[in-house]
Amino acid sequence: MTWRQATREEIYTYYAEEFPSYVDDLPEFITANGPKQYAVAFRDPHPVRKDDIPDRDFIRRDTWQTDRSGEPTTPAFNEFEDVVEFIQHPARNDPLGRSNFALADPSVLEKPHPRPDAVYYALDHWERPWVLLVDIDAKEIARRRASDTVFEDNDRDNEALLDAAGILDAEPAGYPYAFEDIDRAIEYGFEVRDIFEEDFNAEETMVVYSGQGVHVYLLDTDLAHRYDEQSREVLNDHLLETYDIPIDSVVTADRRRVARLPYSLHADVCSIVQPIESPHFDVRSATPEVVTE
Repeated sequence: MTWRQATREEIYTYYAEEFPSYVDDLPEFITANGPKQYAVAFRDPHPVRKDDIPDRDFIRRDTWQTDRSGEPTTPAFNEFEDVVEFIQHPARNDPLGRSNFALADPSVLEKPHPRPDAVYYALDHWERPWVLLVDIDAKEIARRRASDTVFEDNDRDNEALLDAAGILDAEPAGYPYAFEDIDRAIEYGFEVRDIFEEDFNAEETMVVYSGQGVHVYLLDTDLAHRYDEQSREVLNDHLLETYDIPIDSVVTADRRRVARLPYSLHADVCSIVQPIESPHFDVRSATPEVVTE
């Protein structure tokens, strides 16, 4: 099983050859100009056009220019193909164009073209209510498991704790979790989906394998499901305290958060981020065709 960092060539080939075939499968709310931003993370920081600005390893790009009142005026992307081209070549197709804050043209630098280690979209949205997402990460599950396993020393740092519990030596070796923690994250994800449907009367939900855990969506848009910050805090407490599910509560309640774009590549583990239908999902099936052992 391939569980390693993708090479630059594999990242380039994935977005050039495989990713476009998934565009029609994206959730309907992920459009060229629906999410308020798209974002890209780079393995190596890349310069911007202005000399005295630090190199960037993470950029956000608004999908609309806005007027003084914050109303959208001019789209940054005319169609989703423009978003795809930005992902494929972030510097060449930077929506900021010739702005001083745009990524610098690699052709005039002694640096290679930046490749996206990760691609994100904003949960805040122009065309629908703020998307509600719960993040469950295998790293947090592993940390909890290690704390329950190693009783004699509660003062260890996280890496020492994981090492003492044998997690760093378990497959995938060297990662801060084991495959069983990813499997448990997926199981938790479907438990949260059931809670959404049974406790909150949600009709439209989705579980997305994120590469190192899951994202669980509550997508109903009626007035009863338009959760503001305060009601999201209540939801967080419900999941954490009533059900003891290890969620990242900040992600749910922070309007500025971004989430991994479905069908993007999690380049740290060579896995395709994707909606899944079963708690028995086999993470080995998420390896792209372009990745070789």
